Amino acid sequence: MTATPDTAQDFTALFPDEVVTQTLVQDVALPQGQGTMALITLDNGFDHTKPNTFGPQTLTALGEVVDGLRQRAEAGEITAVGITGKPFIFAVGADLKGVGAVRSHEQAKAISHLGHQVFSSISDLPVPSFAFVNGAAMGGGVEIGLACTYRTISSSVPAIALPECFLGLVPGWGGCWLLPNLVGVQKAVKVIIENPLAQNTMLKGPQAFELGMYDAMFDGADFLVESIRWAASVLAGETTVERTPVDRDEQSWDGVLAMAKKGVDMRTGGYAPAPYRAIELLRAARTVSRDEGFAAEDDALADLMMGDELRAGLYAFDLVQRRAKRPAGEPDKALARPVTKVGIVGAGLMASQLALLFLRRLECPVVMTDLDQGRVDKGWATSTPRSTSSSPRAGCARTRPTATRR
Repeated sequence: MTATPDTAQDFTALFPDEVVTQTLVQDVALPQGQGTMALITLDNGFDHTKPNTFGPQTLTALGEVVDGLRQRAEAGEITAVGITGKPFIFAVGADLKGVGAVRSHEQAKAISHLGHQVFSSISDLPVPSFAFVNGAAMGGGVEIGLACTYRTISSSVPAIALPECFLGLVPGWGGCWLLPNLVGVQKAVKVIIENPLAQNTMLKGPQAFELGMYDAMFDGADFLVESIRWAASVLAGETTVERTPVDRDEQSWDGVLAMAKKGVDMRTGGYAPAPYRAIELLRAARTVSRDEGFAAEDDALADLMMGDELRAGLYAFDLVQRRAKRPAGEPDKALARPVTKVGIVGAGLMASQLALLFLRRLECPVVMTDLDQGRVDKGWATSTPRSTSSSPRAGCARTRPTATRR
């Protein structure tokens, strides 16, 4: 079934600036005569400074691609499906730029359901699916990997995280059900709750592998080649993927969550709803079915998306991440003019430090003025670079100091 939202809401209007991540498919002949893998590459067409994200258009297109691969698998044309990312980036999760435009609980729930629907279609393919995590993966990027049958990770991956609780959300595309049922509730608490509340701590590739989130790890240089070779060995039965059984004892499970709640109380004082909703979802994951767990995530995500905490969190995140790089209202760089000389009124400590900064950074003449020549000479002595050996910019162009009496 093609992945489309269940409501008539036009998500394009909510996310008009979505950078669509393309779902590029190529057939790869697997070693050892194991047939053909349809390899999906997630790529938004930009370099690693603009990571792949999952907006509504991206999810819908991905769902359509998966539907086509299902038909090919049923016809016997492919024996496996693989998913990887562009260089240095796998995927960093949902595109949250349009969250502020979501005005109803129904809209929020439909967005959550769309992600579940698409990722579940990967899980339900009639052939094994493999996530080849070659670069940074966060949020939905981790969850699409969890939706696959098997996962490999590069040892050079710098960041693996489910940071939703840090922003005021919960992992809402399968993470709160899939992760505890893969690695156990204690490790899931670390990734879903503890790390986000510890200044949004990220895992490196080897750490995520040790937690059991991934089945195999390979070096970055030949990661994709080795991953495909490993996938072929799994299909051939030569490699058996062994995973530690999950302890589902109710007392142990609830004990871990009780400790997690105490930690959340200490860190948030009870004022942040997201980690508490995550604890509820993790508690239910022990016994409920996948569909029931996903439905609960839909409800939680919709509730939190309509809350003030998330919107305040996204605003703060935008200030320190995006606007810090280019503040709102910043003039166009094309309007900038070259600086050929800098004048500084005063020759005190701060003025001399500014002079030194301009000399080293702008490499242009600097004129300092003050009430008398003695003050100017003292300030100039402080601002003049003392060594040309430690920095190629030391001893850059400068003017002689002059005194100006008022």
